[in-house]
Amino acid sequence: MSNSVARPGDQSFDGLLVQDDLPEGWYLPNRFPGERDDDASDQIDAVLGYDDQGTPEDSDQNETADGRWRYLEHEATHTRVMIRLQRHLFAVPEEVRITGVIYLPWRPGDPITSQLLRELPTARIEAAINKRLFAMKRTETITGGKIVLPSGRKVSERDLLKPLGDPKKVPDFYELVALQHGRLTQQGDANPSATMAALNTVALSTAQGWVTKARERGLLPPGRRGRAG
Repeated sequence: MSNSVARPGDQSFDGLLVQDDLPEGWYLPNRFPGERDDDASDQIDAVLGYDDQGTPEDSDQNETADGRWRYLEHEATHTRVMIRLQRHLFAVPEEVRITGVIYLPWRPGDPITSQLLRELPTARIEAAINKRLFAMKRTETITGGKIVLPSGRKVSERDLLKPLGDPKKVPDFYELVALQHGRLTQQGDANPSATMAALNTVALSTAQGWVTKARERGLLPPGRRGRAG
């Protein structure tokens, strides 16, 4: 995401949510939740007691911190909605999820109807954000820590760091390359391609070639210039 400094009211300054992520009929106003020029996400979390039931701060699974509230409006009904966007670093692959929603009618005191609740397609917004931020095509994680690959094959997350096998014989080989690379990156590996070469007992150039092909297929985001792996 961008490290640029926020302009007053610019909700898209950090790249977490932009207008193109929203379906037709919704827009991203030039002001933050609470009609503010600055991002008050931390204060909103505090008022709502969002972290009251959170895991300990030193837990690897503590993903409630740093959620960002963003303010949307519906063009036709003028319904005001605040959504909480949370980047989940420990998901495989990494993703952004909507982890909170606040609805406000156009006129204070008006009711919130079931039709109104259905007008916000949260899944579509999540999908648009993740497609933009993470070029990797989504795999589906199901109960039990299994990942369903495009062929229908299921693998456990704990198996992602095992040897991948022969690319000519293994279904979904480059999806597995992307997942293995992503897992190593999430663990803080400074040169995941080198580690992949060691895990798979292949030359570094071979592992780098796998990663390049995974990127070309849109399974991994573009590499960062000047960074190994």
